[in-house]
Amino acid sequence: MKEIQFVDLQAQYKSIKDDVDRVVADVIDHSLFIRGPYVEAFENKFSALLGTPHCVSCGNGTDSLYIALKALKIKPGDEVICPAHSWISTSETITQAGGRVVFCDTNLDTFTIDTNQIESLITKRTVGIVPVHLFGQAADMDPILKIARTHGLWVMEDCAQAHLAEYRGKKVGTFGNVASFSFYPGKNLGAMGDAGAVITSDQELATYMAMFARHGGLTKGEHLIEGINSRMDGLQAAVLSVKCDHITKWTKRRQAVASYYLQHITNPRIQLPALAEYSTHVWHLFVIKCEERNELQAYLKDKGIPTVINYPVALPFLPAYEYLGGSQEQFPNAYHNQSRILSIPIYPELESDQIEYIVDSLNSF
Repeated sequence: MKEIQFVDLQAQYKSIKDDVDRVVADVIDHSLFIRGPYVEAFENKFSALLGTPHCVSCGNGTDSLYIALKALKIKPGDEVICPAHSWISTSETITQAGGRVVFCDTNLDTFTIDTNQIESLITKRTVGIVPVHLFGQAADMDPILKIARTHGLWVMEDCAQAHLAEYRGKKVGTFGNVASFSFYPGKNLGAMGDAGAVITSDQELATYMAMFARHGGLTKGEHLIEGINSRMDGLQAAVLSVKCDHITKWTKRRQAVASYYLQHITNPRIQLPALAEYSTHVWHLFVIKCEERNELQAYLKDKGIPTVINYPVALPFLPAYEYLGGSQEQFPNAYHNQSRILSIPIYPELESDQIEYIVDSLNSF
């Protein structure tokens, strides 16, 4: 059995090496480094993949959140509700765009935003909600959209970990006003460097976001607004375009690995991830829970099985958000989960003997 990786990017590259090498060489040969035909082709391909009319590419996933929030015209003092357990990009970009973060606890089992608590957090200053489709599973969008309509709020979906995930048969990212995606190398659809995108069905939002990401104009030398420099480079777009042709197959393989885990991990000390009936999970991460999490992680390390804790400290308890005064009582589920979660290897290139070894090791803990 070959060495188990947490994510084996080298194995993925080898499986599509000829196609990747060909397009990378073409980018270099024609100096198509910033935007250009490969970027436009990827934007069109990704839009078609999700069934949405507008895709605006950018430099990375964090920028995609910031660009979308700026397009939604947040003003100082505006409050935006987001989940308490996520990567900090979700919340820090709200502050950077001029808003104020309001954390909402997460569901104990699905890890996504607790829709039963959202409405209690709404004030006269609330302008929007940012659900995160965490670990590859959709947040419960129907109640979120109902709350947003009732209170006149916008919805921005954070899809950084949920490429091709579905909510009641429709792809995530197509429910709210706008959605952000990350193509960080380890994502289900990952570049060979940083890259991101925003999608929307709103032409006006799409145009503004494209301008904002390109120094405020769509034509070189034109600056209709003040913007930022966040452009996807041609190399990343070329690689992502190749990978778009494989993402559906890779997703099915992730789901097959997850299904094997769910059926064969039987250790009563390990709690398996919950599957929401409304969601088609794409398994960016396979997150188990264990009361003896640290001991389990050390045990697996000794067995040659790498693991990651996503995320060891929920956002309200980070030093960056001490000013908000968040407490364990306010966010009991996020607090509970942060000390118990552990992500085990899941990726399309995992081989059968590796999967069986991981399962056997977990069952013998």
